[in-house]
Amino acid sequence: MVAAHTSSHSSESAEWIICLDKRPAERSGEDVDIILARLKNVKAFERFHPSLLQRICLCGFYECLEKGITLYRQGDIGTSWYAVLSGSLDVKVSETSSYQDAVTICTLGTGTAFGESILDNTPRHATIVTRESSELLRIEQREFRSLWEKYHQCMAGLLVPPYGVMESGCSVPSEKILRAGKILRNAILSRAPHMIRDRKYHLKTYRQCCVGTELVDWQMQQSSCVHSRIQAVGMWQVLLEEGVLNHVDQELSFQDKYLFYRFLDDEQEDAPFPSEEERKESQEELQDTLLLLSQIGPDAHMRMILRKHPSERTADDLEIIYEELLHIKALSHLSTTVSTVSRNHAQLLRLLSHLRAEWQTATTCACVVISGVVCTLHEGDDFGKLALVNDAPRAASIEDFNRILRDVEANTVRLKEHGQDVLVLEKSLSSSRTSSHGASSSHYKYKVMSGTPEKILEHLLEMMRLDSQFTESDSSLDDFVLTHCVFIPNSQLCPVLMAQYPFSTGSEQEKLDYTLNNKRRVIRLVMQWAAVHGDHLQEEDVSVAFLEEFLVAVSNDAKVIPALKDQLTTLERIQHKVLLRQFSMGDEKLQKRQPIKSNDEILLKVYCCDHTYTTIRVPVAASVREVIGAVADKLGSAEDLLLVNLSSAGEKVIFKPNDVSVFSTLSINGRLFACRRDQLDSLTPLPEQEGPSAGFLASFELMSSKDVAYHMTSYDWELFHCVHELELIYHTFGRQNVKKTTVNLDLFLRRFNEIQFWVITEICLCSQLSKRVQLLKKFIKIAAHCKEYRNLNAFFAIIMGMSNPAVCRLSQTWEKLPSKFKKFYGEFENLMDPSRNHRAYRLTVAKLEPPIIPFMPLLIKDMTFTHEGNKTCIDNLVNFEKMRMIANTVKILRYCRSQPFSPDSPLASKNHPEVRTYVRQLNVIDNQRTLTQLSHGLEPRRS
Repeated sequence: MVAAHTSSHSSESAEWIICLDKRPAERSGEDVDIILARLKNVKAFERFHPSLLQRICLCGFYECLEKGITLYRQGDIGTSWYAVLSGSLDVKVSETSSYQDAVTICTLGTGTAFGESILDNTPRHATIVTRESSELLRIEQREFRSLWEKYHQCMAGLLVPPYGVMESGCSVPSEKILRAGKILRNAILSRAPHMIRDRKYHLKTYRQCCVGTELVDWQMQQSSCVHSRIQAVGMWQVLLEEGVLNHVDQELSFQDKYLFYRFLDDEQEDAPFPSEEERKESQEELQDTLLLLSQIGPDAHMRMILRKHPSERTADDLEIIYEELLHIKALSHLSTTVSTVSRNHAQLLRLLSHLRAEWQTATTCACVVISGVVCTLHEGDDFGKLALVNDAPRAASIEDFNRILRDVEANTVRLKEHGQDVLVLEKSLSSSRTSSHGASSSHYKYKVMSGTPEKILEHLLEMMRLDSQFTESDSSLDDFVLTHCVFIPNSQLCPVLMAQYPFSTGSEQEKLDYTLNNKRRVIRLVMQWAAVHGDHLQEEDVSVAFLEEFLVAVSNDAKVIPALKDQLTTLERIQHKVLLRQFSMGDEKLQKRQPIKSNDEILLKVYCCDHTYTTIRVPVAASVREVIGAVADKLGSAEDLLLVNLSSAGEKVIFKPNDVSVFSTLSINGRLFACRRDQLDSLTPLPEQEGPSAGFLASFELMSSKDVAYHMTSYDWELFHCVHELELIYHTFGRQNVKKTTVNLDLFLRRFNEIQFWVITEICLCSQLSKRVQLLKKFIKIAAHCKEYRNLNAFFAIIMGMSNPAVCRLSQTWEKLPSKFKKFYGEFENLMDPSRNHRAYRLTVAKLEPPIIPFMPLLIKDMTFTHEGNKTCIDNLVNFEKMRMIANTVKILRYCRSQPFSPDSPLASKNHPEVRTYVRQLNVIDNQRTLTQLSHGLEPRRS
């Protein structure tokens, strides 16, 4: 071990170090006092008894280590225990105990403690390396054992949370929570004073108490941000953890039961009643206080559950932990091995029953290593360090986890051909069936984990149930149909499907039945495939040819097998829909948007350096190379031409020759330019790209907020309905890789940005303060109506527009906004809170019935995390578990559109063509620099 003292300490801080550097026998009482004053500020020691701290002052040693120093290695027998006084250290583990392949699993910061394996002389389970220059307090093995024997009850907390982080519950509440407690107490005394009174129970009187159930009931009545009793429990738990609310018997968990709790102020004999001014303050601040507690309550509730002994956790507690883990992006998209455990609910809950950890917001980048699988938790992710690898059994031990993984491996079935895995299945108990004798029998199902595309398809066809609709029992087939373009394109799939359709019928009845069932399965799969892919099949000659060939084969079989006639009729109808695109013959003005197909032709304006332009006609899916070719034909030269996306801010993006459908990827006011490479620097935006110079307030303020929200939702629904499910997959895996376009999805995503900039533009172009306040009110109303119409995409866009720096800095405008609207805006911001992987939004959406227009950027983010966090192929086999996760996200889209947006709304009868036209042709400024300048012109910085 290498230690190096630094000389940069101040004389005051160096004094306690000098005292610690003395031999224990030479330390005087004054030395101990100096050291004690410093150690009282160390988090790991904050709950230690004074006499224990004094003993530590007598036997501890000071260590100052430079960055990159290895304190000890995995496998070493320990000699000391450590507490981190400043700095941080990385914890590294290796499956082979080789330092070269060690992986960092977490970082130990100030206030943590580690190394208690010295109690039983077990080898170190990890390598500890200083991440930066760090100060440590070291206690040698003999002294630590002596302290442990005498003070083990006090020190036991060091072995419970991961790596010695003490449990929450500071002796001094934070000022913010102390204030929250006062507001709640005063509000209760103002609105329901009977709740705080002396209570008798078992002949004992408890002074000035509240009852847990009454506190929960009261809180749920006060605010719309409190959705459930469990949420309210978490909010009260925040106060209990910080000592602002106390259980009369000092229990650490708040419970929704007939239990007595007392506010901190009521601990005094003559607790003061709130003055008139305090009552007024509590009225004004109550909603903000509840909003604050609703944001931090879930963490407190999670800590409360994790502090319980595993045997004390209820099924509801385990469900809550499970739900929380699913909302953490790092755990929702682990690799196949670990997600197998997650999928098997019972197995995961067994693991959770052992889990004990601090639930806190990660402030450093940490990793969890589970059987060789690494996933990274970045700063801000809501996750306590799971001490799966540790010096002592304080969390779910690695043995617990490995045992569960062994159970999973025991239930893994591998099909081999020529010595190679071709299909990997997981066996799980799906249900218990009761026999005629009353005894229950186990029924197993097999889920595909990975395999070759052909073997996956073969297995799924074998498992298809013909006695049911194409529903949950065949969800894996649906997953295959949705995602197969990633691992087996139609050009390869069509021959495989044809090969699966048996042509011979045999002679024996058993063979006839077997062949008939196989035919019916393939027909059913083809119908599902055609229904899901729809118009996309029309764009590929190979798919059209296959459908025609397949229909002929089924028609011929139906002549001799009458049982196929019903399926033949359905197949003909689906094929007709695919091959003949349907057009509405209604009034052109009222005709809804049709999805844009890749072989549709569009007119494109392509500009030159001098701002002249040429118009070309190309297919939607045209590549950049094709666009440049068409431009060159018009210009008469193709020499070294580049195709460039020029934004209104002058930013240039050069498209690659193989990029497709580039027109849909332009920014809102972006334009396509063609130029030579030596002309690139001379490109300047067109005047029209700057956007409007005046707002549309005069006409906009006359429009009803509800009308605007309705027509906006109607248009957004049209755009949303045009987005094909497969476009999400193309977007996620890269449309160049699957050679497909995502034009409808691109346009819908651009609509989100358009609405956002519309809000900012209108506010920043409004010069009158009073008018700006009215605009803020109007946008808050429109957002509320969009939420009412379940148009969450537009709702988010409007609120994000209002929280743009160019708008939120307008303090004079916000100050004049009525408190009622400030409250609405605060609640809307709470719904948009990105913490816990947008938990607030996800819980809200889970309660909604379709039709819903979801927050599309979050769906895209979920798809991206699933894609980037999981390999598409494992050992040359398709990772079908990843495909299942991708398909589950795509199916959210399907659910949201499972009911139509009703055109029979009362608003639809009000013919407001000006509103309809306005929301479909928003004119905006999309240059953030310009918007910020306008904002400063409206309200200059205050000196």
